[in-house]
Amino acid sequence: MRDVAVLAGVSLSTVSRVINDEPTVAEEFVSRVRRAAAQLNYQHNLAASELRRRVGPPSTIGLLIQDVSNQFSASIFRSVEDYAHKQRVSVLASNVDEDPDRERQLVATLISRRVSGLIIVPAAQDQSYLQSEQRSGTPIVFLDRPPRLLAADNVLSDNLDGSLKGVLHLVRHGHRRIGYLGETSTHMPANLRHAGYVEALRRSRIRLDGSIVKRDLRSEEDARAACIAILTDAEPPTALFAAHNRLTVGAIQALRSLGLERRTAIVGFDDFELADMLQPAVSVVAQDPVEIGRLGAEILFRRMSGDDSPVREHVVATRFITRGSGEIRRDAEPGGTRPRIGNSKNASAR
Repeated sequence: MRDVAVLAGVSLSTVSRVINDEPTVAEEFVSRVRRAAAQLNYQHNLAASELRRRVGPPSTIGLLIQDVSNQFSASIFRSVEDYAHKQRVSVLASNVDEDPDRERQLVATLISRRVSGLIIVPAAQDQSYLQSEQRSGTPIVFLDRPPRLLAADNVLSDNLDGSLKGVLHLVRHGHRRIGYLGETSTHMPANLRHAGYVEALRRSRIRLDGSIVKRDLRSEEDARAACIAILTDAEPPTALFAAHNRLTVGAIQALRSLGLERRTAIVGFDDFELADMLQPAVSVVAQDPVEIGRLGAEILFRRMSGDDSPVREHVVATRFITRGSGEIRRDAEPGGTRPRIGNSKNASAR
């Protein structure tokens, strides 16, 4: 407001009266203030005004997650909501569904409601559209994926190290031919998980075979089809590393349909509901979405309270959970045995 006042050549109180639509300001001054505001890309932040008028935290923050039906997203939502509830703050949440346009539309909706801060799991490849809102004083924190073309706090899992640990675990159980199922390569976590897979093979002196690497998979169905394709090839892998919980579920469906669930090892990145109830139970590299959500909310509330320290990237460690599927040894897969696709259809019908 001070910058607008200087550019318009009026007092700060005049700017305040104009942006609050008070009728006592001469039209000449109204025009000058509005021109200056447009030139400086100034937007009146009602939430900031509330903070100046009263003691205590703001009333509402916005949260954009990918898909609340996914356990990872749901856990982040609950963790952020629990933290905000302790501060007597409400959370407006929506699903982005990996849609960049939807991300921008939902952000615009939340901004129009004047939330006091934003927590975003982004889908778009460019977050520079948030620069004006950031300059106007709205704190923004990103979870799971870092922002692009925007400097902002972000909280990530240690994707590279988690993937590395998962694949090396399979190597230690005798596997030299390890298939890979990965998400869309446009997202940084997916690329880091693939990099961890490649690094594990390099450290183990195993040649990378692109024929058993399937990336840009988006659904359980994609993973199931890709998995069946590589498992019914002339040289099927003896183990699989699935770099997302949806892909792990699809891979398990494929293994069961081919009768290979006790002969082909599998490790998944990210835990999922009932993973410990399957036979065999699924070994996973587990993220900590509760801590990711809690830390993201903590950072946002610090920023809303006036913390102006440099933005940071925070990395949350993963942990490996041994359950059985990742401990199936290489010799459990008879050499040269190739499952028949006909078995897949029969098993699916059951």
